[in-house]
Amino acid sequence: MNAAAYKKLGFAGTPEFAAVILRVLSDAGLELEVVLSQPDRGSGRGRKVVASPVKQVALERDIEVWQPASLKPHGAAEELRARQLDVLIVAAYGLLLPPAVLKAPRFGCINVHASLLPRWRGAAPVQAAILAGDEVTGVTIMQMDAGLDTGPMLRKRSCELTHEATAASLTTALAQAGAACLLDVLAAGPDELAPQPQDSALATYAGRIDKSAAELNFHRDAEFLARCVRAYDPWPVAYTAMAGERLRIWRAERLPAESRNTPGTVVAASAAGLDIATGDGLLRVLELQRAGGKRMSVEAYLAAREVPLGQTLGLDTAPGGAT
Repeated sequence: MNAAAYKKLGFAGTPEFAAVILRVLSDAGLELEVVLSQPDRGSGRGRKVVASPVKQVALERDIEVWQPASLKPHGAAEELRARQLDVLIVAAYGLLLPPAVLKAPRFGCINVHASLLPRWRGAAPVQAAILAGDEVTGVTIMQMDAGLDTGPMLRKRSCELTHEATAASLTTALAQAGAACLLDVLAAGPDELAPQPQDSALATYAGRIDKSAAELNFHRDAEFLARCVRAYDPWPVAYTAMAGERLRIWRAERLPAESRNTPGTVVAASAAGLDIATGDGLLRVLELQRAGGKRMSVEAYLAAREVPLGQTLGLDTAPGGAT
């Protein structure tokens, strides 16, 4: 480790992706002066206030936690500057870092971004890569600037995107890859790094996900719908409705078969799954969840109720729905 360059480190992150990276840094023996994480928020049906995954790791490791609601006030930059950090590591923090904050550490702020920049700048790169059917994704360690994921790149690491990957599993894999790549950057130190500018002409964007985006539109093709199910696991979870009951869809796959039935029509129902006609091909639903119930296999679902062939799925089966 280039101790002469990086003596005082800070970390800013909130979800599990960032928590994985924080654990790796701590396990590698790096001393972190402070951890920034978003304020505690209510979670679950009872809206019980819980600490973020990053805060939980920091408390376990006896690292000071700072949870400002915003970094825009002038005092935030002054607070960081007073700590005399060499670098602030940022991973899925979720709050805007104003220019004054970006300049507060000696060597600025570096970000662990879950895509191969400039592809999929923005808030939801993991989901975007799955939805687009990308075969390869990865992580980029980037020197932060005032733009949206526009800063020069310090390191990249690629990762194969399999047809089984969900947003949950891919996020975990990319967090591990990002942590390893970050350690390489910190070991090299600023004098040995050669920042590479991004080609903005190649940039694509992954905006924040709205819950309504997870509604399955069966007029789309089956392959895309299967990717939707994987992209929205674990949140917000793909959903539809059948006989007036809302259903969350946890696992589904495209079948190598065609159907001339109206999109959204159940054409087969067995222990193997529910086969649904789409705009192109059949989608086989393998795991689902009733409102207020537990996630279950289609076999378990059918053991308690009959699904007649010809039943139509969808909150709105007209073309041009949410997804």
